[in-house]
Amino acid sequence: MNIDVPAGGYRYLPGVFQYSGGVQALDGFRIERVEFSRPLALADGFAFIERFMGEQGVPLTAFCACELRSPAPFTEAGFIAFNRHYCGTLERWGVMHDDKNPVARSNVCPELHKPAEPSFHAFCFARPVAGATGSFVISGSGEAEEGFASYRERIVRFGETSADAFREKGVFVLARMEERMAAFGVGWGDTTATHVYTVHDLYPFLADEIVRRGAAEHGLSWHFARPPVQGLEYEMDCRSVPVEHRIRV
Repeated sequence: MNIDVPAGGYRYLPGVFQYSGGVQALDGFRIERVEFSRPLALADGFAFIERFMGEQGVPLTAFCACELRSPAPFTEAGFIAFNRHYCGTLERWGVMHDDKNPVARSNVCPELHKPAEPSFHAFCFARPVAGATGSFVISGSGEAEEGFASYRERIVRFGETSADAFREKGVFVLARMEERMAAFGVGWGDTTATHVYTVHDLYPFLADEIVRRGAAEHGLSWHFARPPVQGLEYEMDCRSVPVEHRIRV
């Protein structure tokens, strides 16, 4: 069940403590995206976002999604520690309460040109706009069931990267994207951008799975990057955001 955040101007699909399944603007609000020209270290990024949103006249509670870049995939324990650190600022901002995190997120690890530390690539916020409706951001998902077991137990075809295994991973993640969009009453035809994060070959299932489903209606952005936890090989996210900014930093 989606949960409205009136103070932020969006609703969210509950997920795990580090991120939600996705966000969608409430009627009368529009989600906007801001991408940095280079990754900003986490502390610097949070400071920039806090200043920027104040200048834009929107409350910090309107912060609803972000895209992170990390130097390398985390161990499970390292990922938990990182997320607790990241969530601390959201709690200070009043965005997150009692481990209930409404913010959508992707966090991936470039294979080349790695950032020196976990950093912001982009973020989104909701702005009041008369007549606006429907914009959304779906969180990144890798090929693992959500739950409390170890990633090794939850990853689809763990340790395998054959064409057959990779297709199965890809189909699993595509279905996860569709489930999350369906919770908001939207689908691939509503998206403005779709991203894939992997260092493996997409071509064997690109046409008959990704393109056939409509996931590449506006093209497909392939980032040569790994998901954020060791053992994961494939991640996707998607969005419908009508206004995007690129800021040189």
